Amino acid sequence: MTKVEHSLRFVTEFDENHPVAKQFLQLDTDSQILILESMLKELIAPAIKPALDEINANGSYAILKVAE
Repeated sequence: MTKVEHSLRFVTEFDENHPVAKQFLQLDTDSQILILESMLKELIAPAIKPALDEINANGSYAILKVAE
């Protein structure tokens, strides 16, 4: 099966004065992105599964999935 990967971008805004945000912002950019993307997948994927199942119910030519 041929896959077409597309990108849906999110932006996370941090309060630079909050102690947790300060620690997070000290990480390198790659680590920040990895952490945020992991959190989004863990939180959002299960929440949108019913919608994906509905979209894909009659999928004869394409199936929408959350990329790993």
